[in-house]
Amino acid sequence: MLALAGVVALSIAVGSRTIPLDTVWQVLRHDDGSQESIIVYQLRIPRTLLGLGVGAALGLAGALMQALTRNPLAEPGLLGVNLGASSGVVVAIAFLGITSPASYVWFAFAGAAVTAAVVFALGGSGRFPTPDRQVLAGVSFTAVLGALVWAVLVTRRDAFDRYRHWDVGSLADRDGATLVRLAPFLIVGVLLALSLGGRLNALSMGDEAATALGAHPARIRVLGIAVVTLLCGAATAACGPIWFLGLAVPVLARSITGPDHRWILAYSVVLGPVLLLGADVLGRVLTAPSELQVGIVTAFLGAPVFIAMCRRRKLGAL
Repeated sequence: MLALAGVVALSIAVGSRTIPLDTVWQVLRHDDGSQESIIVYQLRIPRTLLGLGVGAALGLAGALMQALTRNPLAEPGLLGVNLGASSGVVVAIAFLGITSPASYVWFAFAGAAVTAAVVFALGGSGRFPTPDRQVLAGVSFTAVLGALVWAVLVTRRDAFDRYRHWDVGSLADRDGATLVRLAPFLIVGVLLALSLGGRLNALSMGDEAATALGAHPARIRVLGIAVVTLLCGAATAACGPIWFLGLAVPVLARSITGPDHRWILAYSVVLGPVLLLGADVLGRVLTAPSELQVGIVTAFLGAPVFIAMCRRRKLGAL
């Protein structure tokens, strides 16, 4: 919690114009209408709150994906949520002429939800859904979606120019209205995810053992995938695709708490915002007075982590 409080303070204080922490505290206590007050209330507080919500959502979505697939290298992109959201944005921009992020956020969310539903149907057709079938269905369908998205973009230059600003993944230039629209989805998703901890512990012992303990593996996977869609769909719709956070957060949480999913999920709610806001602050500092989008920073930091995880001899122990 101390780390979370620290990155929240840095997120409000640090930027193209650094504001001393004592000034931030004074402004928070009394809005005096100064330039610092405008920056804090209109720009940095909405950005920080969005980072808290998106970080928690992506951290939990990654923890659920790894638990459902029993694969420590799994992350929400395996379900095609990112590409599904991208497809919705492309449709909104290219064919409906929508240019406002506050408007096409709903298309992104709808695209993510529809894609996850299709992947789940393909992965579970003819039998109960299993981890390997879900992963294969997700990889296959996202390849098709990616081809369709770029087929549209290469023929519609105006759509590409607008789409690329969303696709990079950023907390900047998102107003408070975006968070307000998506807050109900994020809150419900977080509560449902935290309630799954005990059932995921049963599922981790195998389907037969889980059934013997009174759990229902198929139902757990259906609910888990629905919650992943809710969390990752809302987060991706708000900020664009942010890679590797859903991979790194659960692994870090597991290294602290052990294999109990109740604690892994609880820690993911905290560690997700810590890493996301930390990366966002780092992006502002590295290229000041301009800034590097958080999606780029997480990709640079996450790739070495992913490679290191793949090279670990005891990866299965995660």
